[in-house]
Amino acid sequence: MTAIQKQIDNLRKQLNDHNYQYYVLDDPHVSDSEYDQLFRDLQTLETDYPDLATEDSPTRRVGAEPLSAFGSTTHRMPMLSLANAMEEAELHAFDERTKKGLDTENNIEYMAEPKLDGLAVELVYENGLFTNGSTRGDGIIGENITQNLKTILAIPLSLRTNKLDAPTLLEVRGEVFIPKDGFKKLNQNQEKEGLASFANPRNAAAGSLRQLDSKITATRPLSIFCYEAGTLDGISFSTHDSFLTALKAWGFPVNPEIKKIKNSAEMISFHQTLEKRRNTLPYEIDGTVFKVNSSSERNALGIRSRSPRWAIAGKFKAQQVTTVVNDILPSIGRTGAVTPVAKLEPVNVGGVVVTNATLHNQDEIDRKDVRIGDTVLIQRAGDVIPEVVKVIMDKRSKNTEAYQLPKECPACGHEVFRPEDEAVARCQNLSCPAQVKGRIEHFVSKTALDIDGFGEKLVDQLVNKKLILTVDDIFKLSYDDLLNLERMADKSAQNILAAIQTGKQTTFARFIYALGIRNVGVHISKILEQAFTGDIEKFISASVENLEAIDEVGPIVAETITKFWSDCTNVDVVESCLSLGIQLEKVAGPKSNILDGKTIVFTGALTQFSRNNAKEMTESHGGRASGSVSKKTDYVVAGLGAGSKLKKAKDLGIPVLTEEEFLKIIS
Repeated sequence: MTAIQKQIDNLRKQLNDHNYQYYVLDDPHVSDSEYDQLFRDLQTLETDYPDLATEDSPTRRVGAEPLSAFGSTTHRMPMLSLANAMEEAELHAFDERTKKGLDTENNIEYMAEPKLDGLAVELVYENGLFTNGSTRGDGIIGENITQNLKTILAIPLSLRTNKLDAPTLLEVRGEVFIPKDGFKKLNQNQEKEGLASFANPRNAAAGSLRQLDSKITATRPLSIFCYEAGTLDGISFSTHDSFLTALKAWGFPVNPEIKKIKNSAEMISFHQTLEKRRNTLPYEIDGTVFKVNSSSERNALGIRSRSPRWAIAGKFKAQQVTTVVNDILPSIGRTGAVTPVAKLEPVNVGGVVVTNATLHNQDEIDRKDVRIGDTVLIQRAGDVIPEVVKVIMDKRSKNTEAYQLPKECPACGHEVFRPEDEAVARCQNLSCPAQVKGRIEHFVSKTALDIDGFGEKLVDQLVNKKLILTVDDIFKLSYDDLLNLERMADKSAQNILAAIQTGKQTTFARFIYALGIRNVGVHISKILEQAFTGDIEKFISASVENLEAIDEVGPIVAETITKFWSDCTNVDVVESCLSLGIQLEKVAGPKSNILDGKTIVFTGALTQFSRNNAKEMTESHGGRASGSVSKKTDYVVAGLGAGSKLKKAKDLGIPVLTEEEFLKIIS
């Protein structure tokens, strides 16, 4: 090794150590100016000797060319959301459900942590090196923001392995945020530059991570706390606590407020204490999170389609303020739901200027007796959606009148219908402009048919000119139709028609999601695609019983799907789309039925195939790949270092296979 190489390696080590001391241990050993000098020294050497520069060097955190757009990344393991507990009693109920699910009366050990108000991300390390990072997105597919994440000094570009070896694959989930002090300085700089201030730290963090130029992101005071694992290959952990300890050893920042607790009483105590300390913490939080500590207990509890059964988020009471209701207006949603909206005197709530608040429905208005002109207490429900809490009766004027939602739809004039057993009134007119616009915007959106160029202004014009009444009318548009619209040039019209043609080549899952069936999101659409192997006719005629037999499809989803298809208008629209050229990619059916009805669990480090390949092979032979071992598991395929899942399989008497034995079965 040359003297220059040694000098470069030494500088990199010093800088990485200082980042570790500052962000992980919260114990800086040098001043900012000393750190900057070391960084400049390394930068100079790497410029003079470019052949000695490496991708994991601290100087490579900024320097990539600006992007024209973000690519997408599919998460190996879905980034699930958490079920919310709005009241303390719900935390107690969660503890009881967990005990019941584990068939025990003993205390369950949990890990308790603050719920950061930032942006969830996933960091991927292969053989110890940071290879890519992404946003949560819809939980299945996120945006690739690798270059921007590299600018965050708290994120290690390579794992520290002096205490613990690096696994072959490590996926780490965390929350990117801007500390309160950093947010204050950021807005001061915005004002100096004559730019608009950010409303709150979360918006600032999200906007910073979505900059196409990573040099801009590098100027923002972003930080991160890591808290959960995604896919792990080459290592396993028996507890979440041991995983967090490993994260710190590898160089990741872990929130120092995280602690181990053992029952619902301690859970509620942690929640109450943190809520009282909320405004004293150096970063924004909006609740607490409680997770079962034991990995084997997590596997036994399993997951729902959108959230794990082994975790819950306790939400804090929102910060509340008073303001005046200037008006109440009915809003028509994409599904025809009529929602009354209170138009408020603008007021700042938790760092956000609020001008509107939902009143939910007529029952809610009646219960709270909200009237135009009232002074009301409002809050951001779950710190997100503003809502009216109550009326300050002492300040009510004598001439106010009780409010009633109109009996006619304000968008189309048709009668508004409210079923006896439902709280929500709906406009049932499928040609209602308010619904048509929303349905079209959803239909052409990125996660649906992804028809480029169909912005809100174009949709408004097409609907207002009655060129589109239902979604299938998109495929009837002509060049002349588009050219007659305002600000529509020849090239733009051609581009839109080309995008429509491209959108016709789609998948079953995307098309079903695009239809906007209630309770059918991206994930369920993909499950339905596999279940019906892309056969739309088979899906249309499926019964509730057929649907409920599909894994992850419950009775509510099954009922809403059959109700959707019971309306012949919806069937007509779909058939019209197909006749106008929509083509759904064929989904390959099982190669064989050798694993028909079998549930397979893969555990440990797999050497013959990847985890994704294992799932694909299982499904292609009629089986189902599961992430947890239960009495319903038929086989466990154990790779190197298999731990708790292997033990549970042996305890339950479930057959255990090697990778070679599994391949032999399916061949």
